[in-house]
Amino acid sequence: MHKPTDVHWQALKRVLRYLRGTTSHGILLRPQQSLSIHAFSDADWAGDRDTCLSTTGYIVFLGGNPILWRAAKQRAVARSSTEAEYRALAASSSELVWVTHLLNELGIPITDPPALYCDNVSATYLSSNPVLHSRMKHIAVDLHFVRDLVDKKVLRVSHIASTDQLADGFTKPLHSTRFTCLRDKIRVADGTSILRGRVKETKSAL
Repeated sequence: MHKPTDVHWQALKRVLRYLRGTTSHGILLRPQQSLSIHAFSDADWAGDRDTCLSTTGYIVFLGGNPILWRAAKQRAVARSSTEAEYRALAASSSELVWVTHLLNELGIPITDPPALYCDNVSATYLSSNPVLHSRMKHIAVDLHFVRDLVDKKVLRVSHIASTDQLADGFTKPLHSTRFTCLRDKIRVADGTSILRGRVKETKSAL
């Protein structure tokens, strides 16, 4: 990083404090009766103050267990929040296709199309709208990629309320209460008590 400031230093210390306080945390996987795939896709808009690049975030679930997630800056500046959200939608759609193919190769067929949830109404509408607006032509590849998956019933894109958006924590800083709530919902938990509960005390024969 070129010319770090006190803001960057404070952010680094905050990350280190969080890591120190969550060393025993991990993902709690539970047995599932249903192996349906669903994902949550989100994006901020021009969140990087230096470059105005947006951040893509998504998390993929198999049943109720998270199996894949990512947070990354987009490669180009988005000119609207809808554009940023749709780029994130295209990226997460690609991952869903890959996961579905992988499971099929492993002999785990997925009967229902994966569901992809987005909290941006316009981006959700564009995924099934056959009309290509002139202001969105510069992301035509992403538009047609997602629409093709929806048309072929390979993917279902649905709108979800922002309060239920589980990928929210991948794209923007959140208040501690909201962050902890989302962390719990994606099954990140303190494993100390779980591990201790499985250790049985034995009496020495000596």
